[in-house]
Amino acid sequence: MVHTTHSARVMGPIPYAKGDGKTATIPLGPCLIEQIDDQSFDIVWGGRGQSSTALRAEDIKAAAAVGHLLLLD
Repeated sequence: MVHTTHSARVMGPIPYAKGDGKTATIPLGPCLIEQIDDQSFDIVWGGRGQSSTALRAEDIKAAAAVGHLLLLD
């Protein structure tokens, strides 16, 4: 499968599980979304792309539906 990368902006809280099992939210602002397969996406943020997490496709769709994630392209 070809990986597809899109520019996006986090507009509201999008929770994710950290490596230590705690929950955090992706900070507001620009990010990149890379589709890994039909079920998962990588979200990359930070000034140098230093932070990332994997989210399920349904979580991405839900965040976009409520306006917390805005796809720019």
